[in-house]
Amino acid sequence: MDLPIYLDNHATTPVDPAVVEVMVPYLTQRFGNAASRSHVFGMQARAGVEKARGQVAALIGATAKEIVWTSGGTEADNLAILGVTDAFTEPGHVVTTNFEHKAVLDPCKVLQRRGWKVTYLPVSPEGLVTVDQVRDALQSDTRLVSVMAVNNEIGTIQPVAAIGALCREKGIAFHTDASQAVGKIPVDVVAMNIDLLTIASHKIYGPKGVGALYVRRGRPRLSVRPQIHGGGHERGMRSGTLAVPNIVALGKAAELCQEELAGDGLESIRTLRDRLWDGLSASVDDCWVNGSWEHRSPQNLHVGFKGVESQALMMAMREIAVSSGSACSSANLEASHVLKAIKEPEELSHAAIRFGIGRFNTAEEIDYTIAKVAESVERLRALNPLYVD
Repeated sequence: MDLPIYLDNHATTPVDPAVVEVMVPYLTQRFGNAASRSHVFGMQARAGVEKARGQVAALIGATAKEIVWTSGGTEADNLAILGVTDAFTEPGHVVTTNFEHKAVLDPCKVLQRRGWKVTYLPVSPEGLVTVDQVRDALQSDTRLVSVMAVNNEIGTIQPVAAIGALCREKGIAFHTDASQAVGKIPVDVVAMNIDLLTIASHKIYGPKGVGALYVRRGRPRLSVRPQIHGGGHERGMRSGTLAVPNIVALGKAAELCQEELAGDGLESIRTLRDRLWDGLSASVDDCWVNGSWEHRSPQNLHVGFKGVESQALMMAMREIAVSSGSACSSANLEASHVLKAIKEPEELSHAAIRFGIGRFNTAEEIDYTIAKVAESVERLRALNPLYVD
């Protein structure tokens, strides 16, 4: 077994070697601009882009024309939220939750500065929102509901299909940030009545710097106004020269995820996750799982350790890459807004570690991690005069 061990697959995933293989030719031989239709280089690039569009669409049950390329999940979230609301001449109302990713919460704050009303639904201590909460929050001028599919910190899976059905019935656009769901659990945009869905390449073993927004076609018509202007690319929704190598790579990554979901890849990851929790709970006293166990992504284990600061624990086991929360908020030493949302006490919210199990992790790595965590927690508690077991 090689060190260090990578268990931070929610922050980002390594690029699959098979993805790198299909990407390289578009950096060297097939380097054309996909918008250049007058020569073979541009045609090759465009063919690669359109193949990838179909591969990403197939993963989520969409059609190729419903995939809009972006620079990543953050841009896709912004395009969905600001793009839909920009289509209205007067400010209205938006519903979301209080533990969304910042890429959703921050655009909602922008809307509030523009005169929109935003309802931030609270989640339960299990980290879940209910369809009844969404129904009760709807107003006559509600234009958009945005609820993430899987929480990026504690891994809880929201009732997206039920919320989507409600929104479709009411004629309200429904967006879900599925950056931590697509390729990791089954997602079907038609069955789930999803209008807009966010995908991030680097969460599914593709490269950073590319993502996609699914935008439903058909009736009732969904209008999304561009947030980046200059050329009218992507059916006028997102201008800019396409990052062809990255897009081709995302297509291949989506294809591999589809194969994994159809096989036993998901169950293999779940087995490793359960092995990690079984080992930790057996060897470490006063530890607990944050968020629902039943409604949880197979890749996620978010554990609190009483009497131990998460930063100190990570320093004590530097050969294991984990995190204490979202990578996008790592510069902020305040307690995670997600843990605040599930009403985790302040002193305990600084004692949590997020383990993200991935495609390339092994049982040997999991067993090493269990032993290292147990040893480090015991040593740190011995140094803490306030810890009482």
